[in-house]
Amino acid sequence: YTLAWGDSMDQDVESPVAIHQPKLPKQARDDLPRHISRDRTKRKIQRYVRKDGKCNVHHGNVRETYRYLTDIFTTLVDLKWRFNLLIFVMVYTVTWLFFGMIWWLIAYIRGDMDHIEDPSWTPCVTNLNGFVSAFLFSIETETTIGYGYRVITDKCPEGIILLLIQSVLGSIVNAFMVGCMFVKISQPKKRAETLVFSTHAVISMRDGKLCLMFRVGDLRNSHIVEASIRAKLIKSKQTSEGEFIPLNQTDINVGYYTGDDRLFLVSPLIISHEINQQSPFWEISKAQLPKEELEIVVILEGMVEATGKMCSILGWLWDRCSF
Repeated sequence: YTLAWGDSMDQDVESPVAIHQPKLPKQARDDLPRHISRDRTKRKIQRYVRKDGKCNVHHGNVRETYRYLTDIFTTLVDLKWRFNLLIFVMVYTVTWLFFGMIWWLIAYIRGDMDHIEDPSWTPCVTNLNGFVSAFLFSIETETTIGYGYRVITDKCPEGIILLLIQSVLGSIVNAFMVGCMFVKISQPKKRAETLVFSTHAVISMRDGKLCLMFRVGDLRNSHIVEASIRAKLIKSKQTSEGEFIPLNQTDINVGYYTGDDRLFLVSPLIISHEINQQSPFWEISKAQLPKEELEIVVILEGMVEATGKMCSILGWLWDRCSF
């Protein structure tokens, strides 16, 4: 067989399927037609995992949504960038406005606004003459800028207490929001774009055994450390009791017992699954396979060498199989 490497992933669902004649397992052998029906290749398939590796699952009718707030940090990290940036800006703006209002109220209650031009009066905050200046002082305090023009005096105990509270809460807000942004920036999701699966998987003879094979490679010089690969067959199933399971997941052995699933991903590697009696494809013939409503999902896991973070990359294979 021929398995080309270096081509971009085929995004066309209607791509033709190459036909070869491999020897099938005895239990699955039947009369093979010369041409596979094009009905499946022309039909738009609702995928469980899209070709870009993202799960095509939408949560609906979810109850107990308050549980998202119990882990607010993870909830913020999982949000889209536009919402994350909006929350980032809003949190800082609201805290600056809130404490700015309190600084202005302290000055107003003490009567500092009525003695702005009185040199004998000791205000709570010097040069604070309105809400705008109180807002600026709030920003300077929380960001520890300290221009030196507006300064709190020692004749204002309520101001000293507010200064301590704003300093502590400001540090908490900085740690939480900056930590959230750092985690989101350092997420290894984009690393998946440089891990490429072969355009087509093939079913062919290898060492006298019928095998399902595909190739995976890394385009970057920085390697994926401790890489491992798994494969899942997603297919509807009906149990002997009559229960219908719409998205049943079955393991596809790609070398678990021999250690071939542990990859040293320096150069492109061919991943092979032997179609034997333990394989979920054992009872499926060549003529029946294109008509099956199934999906093959490949999961490549490993540690990014540059950042030391674990990443998981999903690959979608079905409708890219050749015989």
